[in-house]
Amino acid sequence: MPPEKPQWRELFAEVVTTGACTGCAACVVTCPYDVLGYDDADGVYRPFHVAQDGGADDCTHGQRGCTLCTRACPRFRAWEPEIDQHLFGRVRAEDEVAGISREVVLARATDPELLAAGQDGGLVSALLVYALEHDVIDAALVSYLEGDGTTWKAIPGVARTRSEVLAAAGSRYTYSANTLAYSEALAAGAERLGLVGMGCQASAPGAMAARKAGKVARRFQLTIGLLCSKTFDDAIFPELFEARYGLARAEISKMNIKGVFQVWMRDGSYHEVPLKHARDWTREGCLKCPDFAAEHADVSAGGIGAFGDWTLTLVRTEKGADLLAAMAADGAIETRPVGDDPGVLPLLEKLSNVSRKRGPGTTRRMIPVGTG
Repeated sequence: MPPEKPQWRELFAEVVTTGACTGCAACVVTCPYDVLGYDDADGVYRPFHVAQDGGADDCTHGQRGCTLCTRACPRFRAWEPEIDQHLFGRVRAEDEVAGISREVVLARATDPELLAAGQDGGLVSALLVYALEHDVIDAALVSYLEGDGTTWKAIPGVARTRSEVLAAAGSRYTYSANTLAYSEALAAGAERLGLVGMGCQASAPGAMAARKAGKVARRFQLTIGLLCSKTFDDAIFPELFEARYGLARAEISKMNIKGVFQVWMRDGSYHEVPLKHARDWTREGCLKCPDFAAEHADVSAGGIGAFGDWTLTLVRTEKGADLLAAMAADGAIETRPVGDDPGVLPLLEKLSNVSRKRGPGTTRRMIPVGTG
C-alpha cells in the first residue's frame, strides 16, 4: 500500500471541524497555491478553502499530492512527539507538563525604554531588538493594535526596527494570527524571520521543520513563545467590559491578567474583572489547546509569579540558550535565579496542568506526513 499523503481534506476533517484548530494560520502561509484563506470575523479565527479548487472540504492540489498544509499544522495528528523529537531529540517526559527546557530563570531588559514598554520585564522586546540589531533575523512577525489602538483589536504585522518593536510591545488578550504577516515580511525583503506568538503559533515553525515544509520552514530562525491559558473574542469589549463594568474600550490604556483581568483606564483609574465573568468569551480555538507554556519555542516567556517587573523565562533550545547568553554578556538583559520567587514554578506547573487536561493528547498512531 502506498504511504498516505494527507492533505486539506484530512486537515479539514480532523482539525478544522473538530475544534482542535487554534487558528494559527500556519496552513495558510505555507499553501503554495493561495487556495487557503483566513476568517477572523465574528470570533471565527479559522482557515478556509476557496470554492473553485475543491470546495470547502477538499483540494484539487491535494488530490494531486500537495501536503504542505498538513505538514505545517501544529495540531495535526501526532504533532507533539514529532516536534519534540525534532527540536529536542526526545519526547517530553510525563512530568514535564510545561515542556522540555534547558534552564528556567527570571529575566528583564536593562534598557529603560524597553523595560517600560514591555508587559512584564520587557524581555520579549529586548530579544527582538537584539536579534534584529545583531543580524540574527531580518524581521519579526508580531501583533499590533489596530489603528490608534483604541479599538484594542490585535492585528498581525512586521517589526524590522527598534521603534516598530516598541510599537508592538505589550499584551493583547484577543487573538492575532501573527504568521499572517509572513507575506508582508517577504515583500519587504526579509529572509530570516522571528515569530512571536502563543503556544499554538510557537509550535508552527517546529511542525514545519519536523515535516520539511519547504522554504517557509527554513525562513523561521527564532521563535519566542508567550505563556497563555486562553485568548478572548473581540466581543468581550462591548458585551462585558462596557455593558457590565462601564469600561469603554477606547478609554482602556493597559490590560493584564494576574488571577483577574486587570484594566487600567486613560483617566488613571484601575479596575478588576473576575476571570469567571470572562469565561463565555473564551475563543473557541483555545478550548482544546493543551499548551500553556509555549513548549516548542526557542525561548518561552510570561509574566506569572510574584515579580511584576521580571519575566519568567524558559530557555528551550540551543539557539535560545546562545541568544540569551549573548544578551546577558552584552548587558542587554539581567537575570536572577528562578528560586528567588519560590511560588512561580508551582504556579507554572499548575497552569500547565490545567491546559494539559483540555488537550486531546496523542490520540492517533504516528502516521508520517507526506512529502509530495
